[in-house]
Amino acid sequence: MSSWPPGLLLILGGLLLPILSRNARRAGLVLLPLISGLHLYWLVADGLPTPVELRCFDLELILVRIDRLSLVWGTIFHIAALLSAIYSWHITDRVEQAAAPAYAGAAIAAVFAGDLMTLFVFWELTAVTSVFLVWASRTASAFRAGMRYLIIQVASGVLLLAGIAWLVGERGGAALAFDNLWDRFEQGTAGALPVTLIFLAFGIKAAFPLLHNWLQDAYPEATVTGTVWLSSFTTKLAIYALARGFAGADCLIWIGTVMTAFPIFYAVIENDLRRVLAYSLNNQLGFMVVGIGIGTELAINGTAAHAFSHILYKGLLFMSVGAVLFRTGTAKGSDLGALYKSMPWTCVFCIVGAASISAFPLFSGFVTKSLIVEAAADNHYDIVFLVLLFASAGVFHHSGIKIPYFAFFGHDSGHRVPEAPRNMLVAMGVTAVLCIGIGVCPGPLYRLLPYDIKLDPWHTYSLGHVITQLQLLIFSALAFTVLMRTGIYPPELRSVNLDTDWIYRRPIPAAIGVCRRRVAGGRDSLGRFAQTVAGKIRHHAHRLIGSGGLISRTWSTAEMVFWVSVLLGISLVLYYL
Repeated sequence: MSSWPPGLLLILGGLLLPILSRNARRAGLVLLPLISGLHLYWLVADGLPTPVELRCFDLELILVRIDRLSLVWGTIFHIAALLSAIYSWHITDRVEQAAAPAYAGAAIAAVFAGDLMTLFVFWELTAVTSVFLVWASRTASAFRAGMRYLIIQVASGVLLLAGIAWLVGERGGAALAFDNLWDRFEQGTAGALPVTLIFLAFGIKAAFPLLHNWLQDAYPEATVTGTVWLSSFTTKLAIYALARGFAGADCLIWIGTVMTAFPIFYAVIENDLRRVLAYSLNNQLGFMVVGIGIGTELAINGTAAHAFSHILYKGLLFMSVGAVLFRTGTAKGSDLGALYKSMPWTCVFCIVGAASISAFPLFSGFVTKSLIVEAAADNHYDIVFLVLLFASAGVFHHSGIKIPYFAFFGHDSGHRVPEAPRNMLVAMGVTAVLCIGIGVCPGPLYRLLPYDIKLDPWHTYSLGHVITQLQLLIFSALAFTVLMRTGIYPPELRSVNLDTDWIYRRPIPAAIGVCRRRVAGGRDSLGRFAQTVAGKIRHHAHRLIGSGGLISRTWSTAEMVFWVSVLLGISLVLYYL
């Protein structure tokens, strides 16, 4: 088992769960993360092990590469899988019970991949397994959102594979190493096009601006428990991949800066609280992307620490809103309110998550987000620093205040429901303790970080830092109060807000429909014309790409793989539309 990738036990165990009895499936769902975590601990008990290599088709694959960067993500992924499994104890759906641990295991295995091809295999497996958490809702809207989600995630994998093929075609098998691609590009040992394709593949999964819509589209459509699993792995795997492959890429600083700011405006006007949290997730990813772009040891440590704490407090917020949805049947802010009377423990845990994401002193977000902000200030990114401060105030506004206020306080919606199930409360309680524990005692987390730089656990609690952060939070709370009292704050309305995905979800399918109708009207004449054209295309295609054809003589295998991948992706999208 020393050669098994961490997470493989979760994948295999998840696939076996459906054949077990209901109680055995429940127990297995919780035991699998524990067993996988023990496997990882066994691998590193005597120090970081040597990489596990495998030779396949004249390529050197590194199935397991454990270093301090991957260990941070591997640790928190196992913790998140365990907490999500406890939260999901009550579910009986065989598909969801199988998909969830397999999805978590694929993400963990991808983190420990030492080469790009192994990364690709588990990268795609996360897409295939996670979509079932959306489809498990078994609604028409969930099916459509799941299809869109799957297309986007598979497209990310297609780009990754095309970039890998092109890179290997240009530079040989040694180019498969999963290290800093940005450095290799700047040194001239990696081509611009393959590196760009891999960058886009990572960016799609990280929900870069204009590539982010799948997140807000799919996560709210997943099941109550499925959303908690989804919030922990997909985007954070992409953050790890960027930290591994593109640390120091200047463009990421500005991409991340935009990511921190634009979701705030959508989250403020959004009524569905799970969509609010999805936009908030996008906002927090922006901080991590900025840290990766800065690329210093402090910034990478800040990114790793913030990813660690973010998985916990974002999971806690999704758990609390999910518990509300489970009991009331709705997550709409306009239909909720005064639930503190019926669900007091869930309310308390939600407030802990809200305080953590808002970076209140003594909560986890305060001791991790500050490292990234400090790195921006130390490297004289003044505009970025100011935008990060604005984004910090904004996240307190829409997640720190809005979520607890409209769900548990605000107007009395008349809901009188039982408290959340015991397993949900246990999962939320443990997560809340971890959020507070990291904030009060950040030392253990700091010691886990990739770089050995002096991080005094109490440095973040300097008087100036605490006062500055409290001023920022008080100002944001005051602004929220004034806007609410004056009626300027956007009310919670039963509405659908349009994001940039409206462009490809409405006009493009409508245009395709018009073309189809016109084609159908002149089908006979067009059909004969099409047959003639198709015959000529086949003839010339044979001359171009057939045995000994022009393209086969002049194009490399990597270029052929790339263009075939592009054509397959376009065909998939057009077929779905």
